Amino acid sequence: MAGNNRMNIAKLVGNDEFYTQYGDIQAEVNAYLEYNPDTFRDKTVLLPCDDPDWSKFTRFFAENFTNFGLKKLISTSYAHASKNVYFEWKPTEFETNNPNYDPKKSRTHGKMFTIDKDTHDSRRIDINNLEWHYLNGTGDFNSKEVTALRDESDIIITNPPFSKFRKFVKWLFDGGKKFLIIGNKNAVTYKDVFPLIMSNKLWVGVTPMSKDLHFFIPKHYIDSVMEANRPTAITIEDGNILGRSPAVWFTNLEHGRRHEPLQLLSMADNIKYSKHKEIRGIGYNKYDNYDAIDIPYTDAILPITRV
Repeated sequence: MAGNNRMNIAKLVGNDEFYTQYGDIQAEVNAYLEYNPDTFRDKTVLLPCDDPDWSKFTRFFAENFTNFGLKKLISTSYAHASKNVYFEWKPTEFETNNPNYDPKKSRTHGKMFTIDKDTHDSRRIDINNLEWHYLNGTGDFNSKEVTALRDESDIIITNPPFSKFRKFVKWLFDGGKKFLIIGNKNAVTYKDVFPLIMSNKLWVGVTPMSKDLHFFIPKHYIDSVMEANRPTAITIEDGNILGRSPAVWFTNLEHGRRHEPLQLLSMADNIKYSKHKEIRGIGYNKYDNYDAIDIPYTDAILPITRV
């Protein structure tokens, strides 16, 4: 079906917490390991805004705990009562079959999941070693409880709710942490994000800006919306409901693609050879509030091979 964007879907289903696909996480993270195999070695990784019942972040890092040389893995999830949702919520069997299950806390408290040791004498640490308990609060990343976990961790990795992206980025920088997160491509223009890019404190990840990401949407989100109002930005793939989004990875972790040389023409030659009449022989407009120029087209700055 035709594509729209994730925020439009979120308005319809009452929640913007959709889930990243395993393959997208794997493709992005592996590129950092190719650049530096010790990226995660002896590190505590925190996955906030994450729910292992649905999300693939926890599963991916749990399954690679030993391979990556992790010291500890922590995930936290939101309480369902704290979400603006319209579907009838029920706990999953993952929760109800566990001795820690508490029906009084299930909907109102967030959960914390940890892996730091082999709990089954299997000589391997993986998803089977995942332990959990209820948090005291809702699991909001900005809470003192989750902020304390941030301060304990070395690297923060997640797909935060897009509606809270600005607050989440501030929370990351307040903690001075390394991170790898997903956000809307338009975030590069935010007044509180663009200066971070300008000052080389934040940059785009390995996955190209030209590629959109597809997020898994639980069926009960879609079923909760009246048939006539169902979002059109979805596709069905192998029985899974996927929503397409103009999303990209943001990080302050080093990766090889960031250091690939790009041979470009000089400013004078770009103006001289531009195929765009508003640039050719005239130049680029300057921003009033930044020491920067406006590039109105992707081909308005030419590589040498294009001339």
